[in-house]
Amino acid sequence: MAGTREQPFDLFIVGGGINGAGIANDAAGRGLNVGLCEMADFAGATSSASTKLIHGGLRYLEYYEFRLVRESLAEREVLLRKAPHIIWPLRFVLPHEPHLRPSWMIRIGLFLYDRLGGRMSLPKSKGVKLAGTPWGVGLAERYTKGFVYSDCWVDDARLVIFNLMQAREKGATILPRTQCLAASRDGELWRVSLRDLQSGQEREIFARGLVNAAGPWVRHLFDALSGVKPGNNVRLVKGSHIVVPRQHAGEHAFILQNRDNRIVFVIPYQNDYTLIGTTDVPYQGEPRDVKITNEEIDYLCAIASDYLARPVTPKDVVWTYSGVRPLYDDGSDNPSAVTRDYVFELDAANEATPLLSVYGGKITTYRELAERALHKLKPFYPAMGPDWTAQGPLPGGDLGLEFEAFVGALVTRHPALPPDYLRTLARRHGSHANRILDGAHRPEDLGRHFGGALYEREVDWLMRQEWAIEAPDVLWRRTKEGLRLDEGQRQALSEWMAAHRRNRL
Repeated sequence: MAGTREQPFDLFIVGGGINGAGIANDAAGRGLNVGLCEMADFAGATSSASTKLIHGGLRYLEYYEFRLVRESLAEREVLLRKAPHIIWPLRFVLPHEPHLRPSWMIRIGLFLYDRLGGRMSLPKSKGVKLAGTPWGVGLAERYTKGFVYSDCWVDDARLVIFNLMQAREKGATILPRTQCLAASRDGELWRVSLRDLQSGQEREIFARGLVNAAGPWVRHLFDALSGVKPGNNVRLVKGSHIVVPRQHAGEHAFILQNRDNRIVFVIPYQNDYTLIGTTDVPYQGEPRDVKITNEEIDYLCAIASDYLARPVTPKDVVWTYSGVRPLYDDGSDNPSAVTRDYVFELDAANEATPLLSVYGGKITTYRELAERALHKLKPFYPAMGPDWTAQGPLPGGDLGLEFEAFVGALVTRHPALPPDYLRTLARRHGSHANRILDGAHRPEDLGRHFGGALYEREVDWLMRQEWAIEAPDVLWRRTKEGLRLDEGQRQALSEWMAAHRRNRL
């Protein structure tokens, strides 16, 4: 591994969420010698607990975040091109509630939303009748008028993994389950102490520059940084989601207005389910201990039931997840109004060993955040390469065809395999599905069936290529098959993965 005193890293990143992964990928592609550590699984916290949207943030317009919305909408177009396997268009239906927001206000907001990001490939917004039309399917009959606009769906955890895979392809050293114990300036280098949390082994590496992309732990990391104090504060805001059986036919989602001026999304999820979220609750405590409360479940069920034809009750909930958003503290009293923009803090005490800390940010703007981070660091690395991440696909995104045509070609090449399974595999892996399926002609060629759409051949790939170590890494982040497997099947997967790890040693 690079990072010894003889061959230090150019840049070492602490944090394996979307911001850390994006910065590692961008930096490696510019020719820097990059290392990254993450104390748990990649995307194991905030970056797998989002509402799974690549969006401009329609509601941010109410808080006059025009620059953030404009940049987010422009990034939406970039990411659609880069990752068509895990990002795809989604139409949102907004039922009109005149007493909450007047029609003229919504029309102005949607007019801006259609145009702030420049030229866009998605359909523009429009007013629609809901009663008796496909747009109203799933809503209570009293909602007769509304609006439709476009945004995108994303598999958030896989977006992190693909950035890390690309960083590795470009020479980066990626260290999962590795904790940063301490870091201090040592002449013109950072001396960083690391602990492998699987083996317990400790080691030291050296780097010319350090990036603190620890997300909810961004201020905690300063406790390990000798002689450095944070200059900004972070607001921790909990967002919780519930998953229930599919509530409506059709592929459109709903955006629902609540009387507290918050909005809640109702989104088709994993074919058979509906995702409902999110809450905005101030949070204190250890971010990894975050969990939904009964009050949050009741809150989400009540809003959904106000709008949907079928009431949603806590008994319908089949899964929940919660995450802590590490928002830059802009002084707002309202958790929903706290900016979703990002802020950099650059410490370069001796003009040779920069420390860049990242506060805030959102999945939609991760690529631009990474690009701007490298611009901040450019004075310390004058030989680094130019911007590059706006062009070219992420791993698996080089389909060569429209997604549906790609799936059709996959079905043609593997006629004995279930088409629905092939579509699922294509959605998770894009063009990498061809490598996973190489030599598989019959279902038995896929190896052991763990349940749902999860087979031994894919799990082996996830362990060899995507750093999956424990069963939850597979069940809830790299796939969502945990929804379809019972407790016995999950345990069987856990035992198989443990034996597989031992056989590799």
